[in-house]
Amino acid sequence: MLFGAIVLVALAAISFALDILAAGVAFLFGGLYTLASAASYLYTTRRGKFAVWAEELQRLDGDERLLDLGCGRGAVLLMAAERLDTGRATGVDLWRSSGGQDHSGNGDSTTRSNAAAEGVEDRVELVTGDLRDLPFGDDAFDVVVSSLAIHKIHGAEGRERAIREAHRVLRPGGLMLIADFRHTPAYEAALRGLGVVDVRQRDVGWRFWYGGPWFRTDILEARKPS
Repeated sequence: MLFGAIVLVALAAISFALDILAAGVAFLFGGLYTLASAASYLYTTRRGKFAVWAEELQRLDGDERLLDLGCGRGAVLLMAAERLDTGRATGVDLWRSSGGQDHSGNGDSTTRSNAAAEGVEDRVELVTGDLRDLPFGDDAFDVVVSSLAIHKIHGAEGRERAIREAHRVLRPGGLMLIADFRHTPAYEAALRGLGVVDVRQRDVGWRFWYGGPWFRTDILEARKPS
């Protein structure tokens, strides 16, 4: 996006130099628009998403058993672990060693290194598993979170299975927080089909935009019936 913005601004300068005003204005507008999108994306990836999750995780008491679905390199998992005193944070993902894709350097060794760097390795457990068939018993966790992971599952049926599994491993009265920029209405529908009535999705605002409001992130918040 930054490269595209530079090209568009250069084209605007050339157009103005050649006295082609309409083209110059169009290129300049496109360049500034693309630059703003790049700035939004950069802010979200470096600061914004962390600020949003820090606020969401403030509700932890410190003794919870928390599960992060599709934890990747541990951005949300480790933030949660920092808030746990006697609790434990478990991250589940498909690592390269188990035939899963290694997204942007994700891998259990990377995540373990990150946990050690943050000083929370004693509160973190990493498990290889498919979100559609979680290797945990029923009612095993007090909190289930996920950040931009479930939309990567191919097919609506597969994503619904992941939501059903998240519901299964969540204890009665437990909290579910799922952040995603796609399919959140379908996630809500799946939970309501399971009898969850305390569920809502909300836009978390500009801090979690990946380039602009057309790539906004919603958080689905739900409580499993007691």
